[in-house]
Formats: sequence, C-alpha cells, structure tokens
Amino acid sequence: MGYGLDDEMEIDEERTINEEKKPEKKKRPPFAVWNVGGSEFKLKLTTAAICRLEDKFKRNLLDLLFGSGSVPPLGIMLTITQGAMEPWNHSIKYKDVQNLFDKYCNDGGTQLTFMTDVLMEIYNVSGFFSEDQREAMDEKLEEAKEVM
Repeated sequence: MGYGLDDEMEIDEERTINEEKKPEKKKRPPFAVWNVGGSEFKLKLTTAAICRLEDKFKRNLLDLLFGSGSVPPLGIMLTITQGAMEPWNHSIKYKDVQNLFDKYCNDGGTQLTFMTDVLMEIYNVSGFFSEDQREAMDEKLEEAKEVM
C-alpha cells in the first residue's frame, strides 16, 4: 500500500472525463410562439394553469387532446391557449383569444393547423412529453401535414 492520493485522483480524473463526454440532454424551448396578424404571442402552461384547466374541464389535459380520437373542440383549444398566454398577457380574456383566432383564420390558418402548430407546441414546451415522445410526435405531425 502506498501513501498519497495519486491513485484516487487518477480515478476521479477518468470519471470526470467520462462524465464530460456524456451527451447533454436537449432542453425544451422556454415557450411556444403563436404568430397572429404580425404579432407574436408567447405560450406556455404553468403548473397552476394546468391545474385550473383540469379543474375546469374535469379531465386531464392529455385526455382532452387524445381521449376522443379526434380534434378537440375549438373552445377547449382556445381556453388552453388562453391559459398558456397568461404568463405574458396577464389580463387576456377569452374573447381576445377568439378574436386572435379569427385573425389567424383570416390569415390562412385553420382549426387543424392551429391544433398541430400551436396547441401541440404548447403541450411540448409545457412538459407533457419526453424528448423521445416529442420527436415521435413531430414526425407524426409532419406526416399529417403532408396529407392535409
């Protein structure tokens, strides 16, 4: 047995080098963006907003999105969007979101593109999906857009 910490320090250096080589987890974007009439609106659901929405609809938000097997009703999508806008637009009213959706449609948007381009991005940035799930979802959304 030798004295000193040289052997232990080499092990620590190897561990540090190996840990540094690990690929860094890809961070999700801090918010989604909805472009309407030349304006950008930041969107992300906070935990408090998710809880309020689930209490309002008496259902899990994932169930609202996937439970029926079809596009959620527009009113539900706009209410979720209103909740996602609140961190940056504190006094946003539901009527304001409806008016923004009208502008979005006048600019060529549809209810289906709203779901794929806006609502799904809200879910993505709000932590509903893992990285692998987000990648799989993005692929399926791209396929669906090609069919549209």
